Formats: sequence, structure tokens, C-alpha cells
Amino acid sequence: QAGALVYMILVVCKRYKEKRWDARQFIASGGMPSSHSATVTALAVSVGIQEGFRSATFATSVILACVVMHDAFGVRLHAGKQAEVLNQIVYELPIEHPLAETKPLREILGHTVPQEQILRMQMTSHK
Repeated sequence: QAGALVYMILVVCKRYKEKRWDARQFIASGGMPSSHSATVTALAVSVGIQEGFRSATFATSVILACVVMHDAFGVRLHAGKQAEVLNQIVYELPIEHPLAETKPLREILGHTVPQEQILRMQMTSHK
């Protein structure tokens, strides 16, 4: 439910900000709030409530959440920064260069550490 709610928020925010509907937001990655982090955090909290916060299942769900969040603000954030640099390089190419008309890479792929920390605080405060 948390993931679906976050996806709905992303679509509404995109509509408000850009004055257009973008259904791709339902499957897109990146942006804030993080639907992936919200989903795994909600999973971990739900498992903790159902199975107990000392259970092996809860520990496993917390590890899964940590891996997903590390990916969101680590690997994917840096991939987004690389995409930004590559887009700038392509933008500066002469028009006759074969790659000058290359479609720009997506730059918003991950989250910063503060964004992820805010999300974790929001999700755990709803226990």
C-alpha cells in the first residue's frame, strides 16, 4: 500500500508541477518520495508488527530494505551524476558529430542520503 500511495503522490506532483499527466511515473524510478524505499520500509514495519521485531523474518526484511535504500542513494545516485556529465558532453558536440542527436540520458535515478533519511523517518513514524 505504501508503494502504491507514493506512486500516486508522484503522479499528482508531476501533474501539478508540469501541468500534464505522466502515467510513466507509475513505473519510473528516481524522484522523491521514493516508492521503492517506501515499499520496503512498509514491508519491514509490517513484518515487525506481525511477526515480532525480534524475528528472523523481520531481520531479513530490514536487510532487504537496507539493500534497496543503499541502491537508491548510492549506486543509482552516482549513475545519475554520470548521466548528467555525459549529457553535457553530448550537448557540446558539434552538430555534424554522429552522436550529437543522441537522446539525453535520465539524470534523476537515485536519492541523496538526506532524502532517504527523511523517508525512513516518515515511514517509521506511522507505526
